[in-house]
Amino acid sequence: MTQSRQRNVSAARWTADDVAFGADDLTRPQNVVFGTNVFSPAVQRQRLPKDVYKRLQRTLERGEALDVSLADAVASAMKDWALEKGATHYTHWFQPLTGRTAEKHDSFFRPTGDGNALAEFSGKELIQGEPDASSFPSGGIRATNEARGYTAWDPTSPAFILENPNGALLCIPTAFTSWTGEALDSKIPLLRSMDALSKSAIAALRVLGDDAPQRVFTSIGPEQEYFLVDEQYYYERPDLRTTGRTLFGAKPPKGHELDDHYFGAIPERVLAYMLDVERELAKLGVPIVTRHNEVAPGQYEIAPLYEGSNMAADHQHLVMQVLESTAPHYGLVCLLHEKPFANVNGSGKHNNWSMTTDLGGNLIDPGDTPYSNLIFLFFTTAVVRAVDKYAGLLRATVANIGQDHRLGANEAPPAIISIFLGSELEGVFDAIVQGDGDPSAPGSFLGLGTPVLPPLPRHGGDRNRTSPFAFTGNKFEFRALGSSQSLGLTNTVLNTIAAESIDYLAGLLSEKLESGTELAAAVTELVREEYAKHSRVVFGGDGYSEEWQEEAAKRGLLNLRTTPDALPQIVTPEAIALFEKYNVLNERETEARYEILLEQYGVKVNIEAETAATMARTLIFPAATQHLTELQVAGLDGPAAETKALTEELYAKILKLEELNAKEGEFTDPEFVTYLRDEVLVAMDELRVVADKLEKIVSDKIWPLPQYQEMLFIK
Repeated sequence: MTQSRQRNVSAARWTADDVAFGADDLTRPQNVVFGTNVFSPAVQRQRLPKDVYKRLQRTLERGEALDVSLADAVASAMKDWALEKGATHYTHWFQPLTGRTAEKHDSFFRPTGDGNALAEFSGKELIQGEPDASSFPSGGIRATNEARGYTAWDPTSPAFILENPNGALLCIPTAFTSWTGEALDSKIPLLRSMDALSKSAIAALRVLGDDAPQRVFTSIGPEQEYFLVDEQYYYERPDLRTTGRTLFGAKPPKGHELDDHYFGAIPERVLAYMLDVERELAKLGVPIVTRHNEVAPGQYEIAPLYEGSNMAADHQHLVMQVLESTAPHYGLVCLLHEKPFANVNGSGKHNNWSMTTDLGGNLIDPGDTPYSNLIFLFFTTAVVRAVDKYAGLLRATVANIGQDHRLGANEAPPAIISIFLGSELEGVFDAIVQGDGDPSAPGSFLGLGTPVLPPLPRHGGDRNRTSPFAFTGNKFEFRALGSSQSLGLTNTVLNTIAAESIDYLAGLLSEKLESGTELAAAVTELVREEYAKHSRVVFGGDGYSEEWQEEAAKRGLLNLRTTPDALPQIVTPEAIALFEKYNVLNERETEARYEILLEQYGVKVNIEAETAATMARTLIFPAATQHLTELQVAGLDGPAAETKALTEELYAKILKLEELNAKEGEFTDPEFVTYLRDEVLVAMDELRVVADKLEKIVSDKIWPLPQYQEMLFIK
């Protein structure tokens, strides 16, 4: 048996003996683990004095700062709870602009001077921390020599316990800010945008005649896609270890063309892993409801219930963290890269977004009464306008190096931002614009332009899988996020552009009402005017087709194909003015995010290019020359000539890539980043083409890298 075959047999052998935790009787309350590691409102109610608990809830409801006495009481109760859970340390858990989370652990215990130690935790320590901010990306917000940064407790997101085989850690969700008070994370702008949207939506509801709601929340339900590979293959692939994707790899004889993996039976090892992940997430209060095989072999999906935007964003980071940290227990590695395998479906993160009042009403849910339909039509039109007006900004929020390989491919929406409403709902808006309708047609919109509006269709047809932004019954599904991305920036922008659009429409509606127009007629007239202006962004056809590329260009829609194309949309004068108007980001904070995202793109391209050149020179080229030597010794002139030609071509491509890699520049310089995209990435692709041809002819016992047919199918 060859070495590669032995490796495959070894990877395929798995037993649950070392990781099995069995099945519990879930009818017994003591066996239900959901939320057991969360300092939730229910736990707070049990552990805090009654008056302290009430004061805390009132403070959170009003969005006020905590006074010291209240913070001390909460900190004491939180410390005791954490100690009972085995936590010796606490951390202010925050989300710097790296796209992931960060933590600095501090001990509860302090020496008492008599040889003992006492656990202490004050309200001051709960509310604020001071991690070293010097090594976190800031985009120029702070100078290199300014190390100070502050973490501030976010009491709207409960603290939780992360368990470790050797102990536990209390994690306190916090915001991260510079000493000048500017946001260095994704949480602060998200919280600001949530407030902005709430104010705008409440003001609009008042214009619409609804005085009952006091706050509007945005909710998110993110669907997370990911790949699993056997860790033996992962550690034999320098490209996977260093970049998260395979820089080389020939297309396997079988991929996902048989459609036999999607929603298929989940392999035993993978299901055991999923159950473990869900158990850990349940302890952390993350409400996972869905698991299944995705389209590509080796690809899977996990999805939670909807939650408020802030909580959902925090929980999404926990989902990614637990997915990655649990996999090694099963001899697996979880890949969150958007495109870990060429010519195989990539992984996204569908962002299901909706607006809900504090009374439970969904503002983008077609209602059962004429009045609720007015609400729906108003807010849905606002979303259509927002997406059309700020399509470039929305596109920029989902831009990264991994996305450049995924967006526009046949498993992901195109880089052109458009909205799918479904045939019935699109027909409703078209009828409003035209000012007529067919009363006899099923599902038609009756009484156009009159105070009597009928119920609207709740389900406007099948979700268009090629649409980046689709209406799916009572929410919009933004399908363009990448698997590895944080929810923060995208939902910050989505909330902010919606707030601006709601304000704009509310102003127009107020003018119509002040002129004496009745509410139903005024809303219908407003929808007719604004939908007509912005319907160019509505598209229900095949987003993958060349025809749509041409049609979108005729409509004047942006087609920002790559990250360097998209990122400048963040710092247009219009975008900067929008963020400042709603107090979401100031100009410096906005420019910092552009600079950081640009730098991250450039750095990652450079890492990929250096890795590709090294692998080609030290792994693939020696394998090819060894195979060539064996053919020449055997006197096989034909195969030797074929191998020799490809080997020489490979060497030439290596030299070209190495030469391009040697050029120096600043990763924050748009011109240098464009050079990386147009020259370096192209050279990498050329090198890969030759290497993948060699993979098809070099002896299997010589080829140095695990192949796709092994990594994708051995589970």
